[in-house]
Parts: sequence; C-alpha cells; structure tokens
Amino acid sequence: MSRPLLRSFWMGGFEGADPFNRAGVPLDMAHASGHLQRLERDYAAAASLGLRTVRESVGWRLAEPAPGRYDLARTRRIARAARGAGVQVLWTLMHYGHPADLDLGDDPLIDRFASFAAAVARAVHEEDPEAVPVYNPVNEVGFLSWAMSEASFFRPQRPHAVAVGDGSSLRSGYAVKRRLVRAVLAAVEAIRDVDPRARFLHVEPLVHVVPPPDRLELQTLADQVASYQWQAWDLIAGIAEPELGGSLDALDLLGVNHYHSGQWELLTEERLHWHARDPRRRPFAQQLAAAWQRYRRPLIVAETSHFGDGRAQWLDEVAAEVESALSVGVPVLGICLYPLVDRPDWNDASHWHHSGLWDHAGDLESPRLVSDYAAALARWQARLGDDLAYESGTAPAPLLHHDFRRWRA
Repeated sequence: MSRPLLRSFWMGGFEGADPFNRAGVPLDMAHASGHLQRLERDYAAAASLGLRTVRESVGWRLAEPAPGRYDLARTRRIARAARGAGVQVLWTLMHYGHPADLDLGDDPLIDRFASFAAAVARAVHEEDPEAVPVYNPVNEVGFLSWAMSEASFFRPQRPHAVAVGDGSSLRSGYAVKRRLVRAVLAAVEAIRDVDPRARFLHVEPLVHVVPPPDRLELQTLADQVASYQWQAWDLIAGIAEPELGGSLDALDLLGVNHYHSGQWELLTEERLHWHARDPRRRPFAQQLAAAWQRYRRPLIVAETSHFGDGRAQWLDEVAAEVESALSVGVPVLGICLYPLVDRPDWNDASHWHHSGLWDHAGDLESPRLVSDYAAALARWQARLGDDLAYESGTAPAPLLHHDFRRWRA
C-alpha cells in the first residue's frame, strides 16, 4: 500500500486567524490561545491521543510585515516542533488577514500572495525536505468574501475599498471571491514551481438554507443562496469562468467545515438550531455526498466542533454521519477537531468559547483535557481508524457545467 496522504485520520486544528476584528484590533489567535507558548507541549499532547496530523496557520498579515519582506521564523519553529513530535502539519497561508497596504478589492493582492506562497513553500521545504506538504492557500474563500463584503465580522484596513453590506446571506461577495480565487490559483502555481509534490486543500463551509415555513414559494431562492457554497470550488475547478485558469488538478482536495450554525432560514437568518433538533436540518452525510458527487475529489472534514456540554454529543453525531458517508463510497480521509485547544472570542478576549478538546482553565500554561469529549474521541478512533487516511485513487468523474451568471449575487 502507498503511503497515506494524512498521518492520522483523526486530526486537530489550532486557531490561527490574524485579521483585524470588527473593532479594528489586530488578532493573533495562535498567540492569544497560548498555543505558540505551549507549541511543543501541544504537539506532544495531540500525538499522545493519536492526533498526528494538525492544521496550522502561517498568517499572511503577520508574516509579511512590509511589502516583499517575510518573517517566517514562526513557520520554521512550527515545522521544527512538529517534526520533532512526529506530527504532520497542513498549512493555511491566509487565515483572513493580509498585509496592511493591500485590500481584498485590489488586484495587486494576487501577485503579492503568489510571491508570499512561494516564500512559505521554500521555508517549509528547507525545514522538512522529505515530507510532502499540504497547503490550504486561503481559508474559507467563501466566508471571507461574504464577511468582508456583506457583514462586519472584520474591519477592512482600507474601509473605502470594500463596501460592507447589511449581513444578509442573499449576497455572496462574488467580486471579492473571484479575486481571492485568482490569488489561490496563482499561489498553487507558485508553490508547485518550488515543490511539484505539494498537495492543496481548499477549505469551505458546507451549508443548508430553507425558506421560512410560511414562505415556501421562496424555495428556489433558498436553493440559490445555498448554491453560493460551491462558487469558490467551481472557480478553482474551472467549471465556472474557466478563463481564470482553474482546473480539477488545482482543486485537488476538498476541506469541508461543519458547525451547528451552518444551516439557516432565508430572510430571517435564524439558525436551524442543532440543540433543538430542528427537523429542517440536513444530515451531514448528505452534505458530504453532495460535495463528492459534484467534484469527485477526496474530502477532509477540516473543521468541526461544538462548545460547552454539547461537545461529546456533537462528535458522536458527526462521526456517525461520516461513517454513514463512508459506507456509501464517499472518500472522507479525515476529521479535524477545531479548535483542538480552547480559544478566546475574536471580539472579546475575556470570553473563552470552551470548544476545544483541551479547555482554558484559568491560565494559558495548563489547559484541561475535557474528559467526555476525549472519551468520545477514543471510542470513535477505535471504530474509524487511520487506514481511512489513504486516498482511494478513484478517478474523478466529468464535472457538470452550469450557467453561473444568475448565481453571482
């Protein structure tokens, strides 16, 4: 059997977002969570529980303090620590943040990002030349495009360049999404010039949208809004706007994010509450199957978790849904618990989400293992093992082409 793509089926992700929050405060979540201070200990703890693959963020804003000048000391330290612990890193290059002199409305962002991606690839290769690297160029292109164009999750560093809407999901921020995809495609090419073996993981949330109960005539509009989840992948794959240079080869691997808030009601934006067992929720196995049927690319559950007392129950449900998807031939290569260690809120540093496998317990030095969550993980590790981290080699099916002009809201 060939070597597995992933070192373990069960993975952990460390929060690494680095944008400006809605109040204009620059974030460095890997530092705020204490992960950087505990780096070697966090890796040893993850490996001790069988989590030998982790997601980490380089942080473009943090790593390019001036145009064309890169500070990759943190990246190199992460690579060395992971190698010492026998842990594989899946690298995210842009986790919402970008250099202060750029804006998501600027075309110069594209070439700058490609140059940055090449610099990271050289550093990673120098630190571990034997490993086949896996890169997530831009984390959640779709969410970031909407968050910057239509909502107020983050404050643009040049507010005049990207207009912020009213937070409605009726629009997707398509112009920003298209530009970010161009940056992704340029980064893929630049990284492959440095290391032709590199693999690419493109991470997007899977969502489900329904009309209000008294407005069932809006089902078509709800389906349109739900279809926005495919826009970034369609552009990368070249089935939308092929003139941008997308291809199935560039799409490579699908990373799917799954949280309780990813299903909602059209117009009201009311969530289909998981804890209340809203019957309109779509099973995760069906969402995974839809992504597989559309692209025929291997999938990784790149982020999933709940918070508080619901964490173990959430994991039981997600793992059972993945098991169901696997049983009908959907190639899910792994599940990433995200965040692996607790993190503070982007907009309120005093509020901790209590969503990790390890919880904040009063100081950054000593996070506490959440016993029922860890027990649920151990049960599922015995049932879904590392033999599933191998790619099946299934040939991709031809992709369907659609008229996307009507879906670019």
